[in-house]
Amino acid sequence: MNNFPRIIISGGGTGGHIFPAIAIANAIKAKFPTAQILFVGANGRMEMEKVPAAGYKIEGLNITGIQRGSIWKNLGLPFKLIGSIRRASQIIDEFKPDVAVGVGGFASGPLLYAAGKKGIPYLIQEQNSYAGITNKFLGKNAAKICVAFDKMEQFFPKDKIFKTGNPVRKEVIDIKGKHFSGAELLKLNPLKKTILITGGSLGARTLNNSIEKDLQKLISADVQVIWQTGKFYFQGIMDRIGATLPPQIRVLEFLHKMDLAYAAADVVISRAGAGTIAELCLIKKPVILVPSPNVAEDHQTKNAMALVNEGAALYVSDMEAELNLVDTALSLLNNPEKCKALSDQIGRMGLEHADELIANEVIKLIKN
Repeated sequence: MNNFPRIIISGGGTGGHIFPAIAIANAIKAKFPTAQILFVGANGRMEMEKVPAAGYKIEGLNITGIQRGSIWKNLGLPFKLIGSIRRASQIIDEFKPDVAVGVGGFASGPLLYAAGKKGIPYLIQEQNSYAGITNKFLGKNAAKICVAFDKMEQFFPKDKIFKTGNPVRKEVIDIKGKHFSGAELLKLNPLKKTILITGGSLGARTLNNSIEKDLQKLISADVQVIWQTGKFYFQGIMDRIGATLPPQIRVLEFLHKMDLAYAAADVVISRAGAGTIAELCLIKKPVILVPSPNVAEDHQTKNAMALVNEGAALYVSDMEAELNLVDTALSLLNNPEKCKALSDQIGRMGLEHADELIANEVIKLIKN
């Protein structure tokens, strides 16, 4: 291996893809400070902003995903795909990588396909418990496939699979000894039971509707709530109920200190994205998962059931959330034995140091 290995990391679209990609890049740089790393993302997506902010160069492809519910919006997709593969080939020719890494997202497929055509070894980081069409297709020629769940041999060649877990932001899962400081920051009583609701940075309509509908039940039960609404929903919620909120209901557009919110919570209600699940397994809190139905191949439900089937989480469907979610949360909060059982079991499923394990595999591919 030369002293200046060149690595392309492709993918993005959501924080669930971008933050693990950056974590892998940072782990590679920690092991090989002279490594040259180039990101490839989708123009107009959040990676084009987040990756440069993390100190890495990024090139963009004009690629989008399938638009559900509109045939007309998908008519140009084959042309965008062909153009993206051509542009990915140009980027590869210019950068001359030793290895390529795909973390999922729109740009990952064209880049890895082009790398494979040029004989460049590539590694797939499959975050979900159910592999999507693109990764299943690319997996046949991948040099290594890093996964976060068991039973992935149903999608990929068994000899290429390596279970690493999903990389997480270390600052988010560092919650030890922070319960009181988390409560203080959020202006909550550290001795009162607290529920955290998080739908990610953009928010989740179903979670917000469920909490707003049964807010009086939470108030009457004298529990505290950390309610992260997401930027799309915050103002509407505050316009409707902001003036009547008691101090134990903390409504926030975004949680800048996620570690303190996790630390302050006794029960977490969340969507079931792969990155979020990786965090939840490492913070070891009892969790209720409400998977989003609006993702490719229903990944989130499959991710959630991988935990639920092991007794590591509770499940409420998106369709039933407005009816059952708050009652389920209050029942769990008042059942310490169930809370402990869930905490213990989800903790057993956590995998630490995924970023370093994946970085090691990347370096092995370069050496070979």
